[in-house]
Amino acid sequence: MKVAIVHYWLITRRGGEKVIESILKLYPNADIYTLFLDENIYGVNLPKNTIISSVLDQPFLKKHYQKLFPLYPLGIKSLKLKEDYDLIISSESGPAKGVKIKAGTPHVCYVHSPMRYCWGFTEDYLLSMSKPLRPIANYFFERLRKWDVTTINNVSSYVVNSENVAKRVKNFYRKNSSVIYPPIELALFERALVKNVERDIYLSFGAITPYKRIDLLVETFNMNGKKLVIIGNGSEKEKLSSMANSNISFVGSLPWEEIENFLDRTRALIFPGEEDFGMIPLEVMAYGIPVLAYKKGGALETVVENENISESSGGFFDEQTPYSIQECIDIFELNEKKYDSEWIRNHARKFGEDQFLKRFSSHVNSILSSKQ
Repeated sequence: MKVAIVHYWLITRRGGEKVIESILKLYPNADIYTLFLDENIYGVNLPKNTIISSVLDQPFLKKHYQKLFPLYPLGIKSLKLKEDYDLIISSESGPAKGVKIKAGTPHVCYVHSPMRYCWGFTEDYLLSMSKPLRPIANYFFERLRKWDVTTINNVSSYVVNSENVAKRVKNFYRKNSSVIYPPIELALFERALVKNVERDIYLSFGAITPYKRIDLLVETFNMNGKKLVIIGNGSEKEKLSSMANSNISFVGSLPWEEIENFLDRTRALIFPGEEDFGMIPLEVMAYGIPVLAYKKGGALETVVENENISESSGGFFDEQTPYSIQECIDIFELNEKKYDSEWIRNHARKFGEDQFLKRFSSHVNSILSSKQ
């Protein structure tokens, strides 16, 4: 069976790329199409498959790939599928589902999120820009939104990463979808849990971009003086690091072996943004570590907060404010010793990659059977 996978870009290795890596275990000979490809930044995990990039994949443009959203439709249109494929799988957070396909070809679209700057979070992106740029950006967001609408019916079946995103797909695209949670690497569950050690830091882990709300953590820990380690890179890093007191460390992107050194010292991961799903909390839970998260979005499907703390994987704060985060930290510290690292790991294990592969394969097979 000839399979094509269309992914928005292969530059950094985040949740969307990890999903692609898992799908390739089911279809190891698939061709990959993408807007941008950066072999140096993506690293050793880059698939060895045939990868075709778009007309936008030029050195200068690639450096500013996230700011080129007005050109994304042009890039997608330039991706000419080279063969008669039996199956198209698109990975959607950018405009991947809009690729032109042969009529009648089954097209399964895995949606990490409808494009956030077009659907539901436009205002957040605009507020992160300087005032003179906002009207221009808003104009192009609207154009991209109108183009995205024209691609909705290009899909045979929508699969989503969470109930949260299923609601967004229904609301914005008027389409039903099947929920298949993204894969958590099984290797994370093989390392022995580290117990009876002195844990001295709180952790933030992920892209440092406006909607992740790392600014709230900087404000909170500037006030409380506790140690916070922030792992990751992004457009907000330089600004936020200049605002941070000495108890807050920005350590950039790290190999997993170095991240594990911080995990062994971590009291809790703090997750202040509204995520579509969020794989990082589960990856940290695989090490038996609790997660303190904003009570909205995908965290509601991954973080378990029970009155019985020993059967909880963390806790929630209700508002995106330093006060609400600090209140959550205070409650956590009162109950910290009651958390059960084995229970937390077992909860995260339910989201293991084996479950993803089984469910995704079954869904695709049902789509292919219905087309025969």
